[in-house]
Amino acid sequence: MKNTMKLALSAMFIAVMLVLGYIESLFSLGPVPGIKVGLSNGVLLLSLYWLGIPTSVMLMLGKVVLSGILFGNPMAMQYSLAGGVLSMIGMSLAVYAMKGVSPIGAGILGGVLHNVGQVALAMIVLETLGLLYYMAILVAVGAAMGAITGTVAKTLMRLLPHERRAALGLGQAKTSAEERMEQQAK
Repeated sequence: MKNTMKLALSAMFIAVMLVLGYIESLFSLGPVPGIKVGLSNGVLLLSLYWLGIPTSVMLMLGKVVLSGILFGNPMAMQYSLAGGVLSMIGMSLAVYAMKGVSPIGAGILGGVLHNVGQVALAMIVLETLGLLYYMAILVAVGAAMGAITGTVAKTLMRLLPHERRAALGLGQAKTSAEERMEQQAK
């Protein structure tokens, strides 16, 4: 992929992640605080398939820092980073190391691990195991929301298939993750 095109696509992805994160911060999904759909995670998952792990890690870090500066505070950045790093590790393994995992499965894993990372950091900061009940709730919610974000990513991948991306200069060879997805669809 041309460096300019990759940079432009990365900038677009981070802008979309910031907008989605801001919109999600405006409303609550239930009586339990901290529950969000995590639509920006769907963009990050799409980035894993299209741009690879190094660029996706940079996008996640950029989103954490920019969201913290624009909409949050230093503590929010720490929790977001803990969830983001654990989620990124899990989704990267699901996309590139595990066979047969669809974007929906990777999204579920990412959603669950994001919540686990945040609650684990809270348990360390607050020096209490009392948040384990909260983790149980957030793991279930993370799985449901991860299925949504994985479905969004899978749908977006279908809307801009490999051949069209190649024509736009967004990639010359299919990634191993894309080849596995095509085999699963057959």
